[in-house]
Amino acid sequence: QVQLQESGPGLVKPSQTLSLTCFVSGGSITTNYYYWSWIRQPPGKGLEWIGYIGTSGNAYYSPSLKSRTSISRDTSKNQFTLQLSSVTPEDTAMYYCTRMRTGWNFDSWGQGTQVTVSS
Repeated sequence: QVQLQESGPGLVKPSQTLSLTCFVSGGSITTNYYYWSWIRQPPGKGLEWIGYIGTSGNAYYSPSLKSRTSISRDTSKNQFTLQLSSVTPEDTAMYYCTRMRTGWNFDSWGQGTQVTVSS
């Protein structure tokens, strides 16, 4: 069974770049028909999809975050990374990495990591 684990700093200063890595075990990130996604949940709000990287290495982002987001991968380490630039306190959230199947079916989730943007 695939397992995902987020890693990264819990505190980021405004205007800096948030960088999180998701380590995947029990399955390859190059397996066809899976998309490796980042999702966040700000305090008191619903889930927000950030973007995903597909098995071909192509990445797609939420239009509202596209200008500040980059998702990349390292297939040799079976991990993928989120970078969100120019963060503000509004980017404070619990961040999750997930595996998604066709049809926006998120079938595996990491435990989540809290990121706070504050000076």
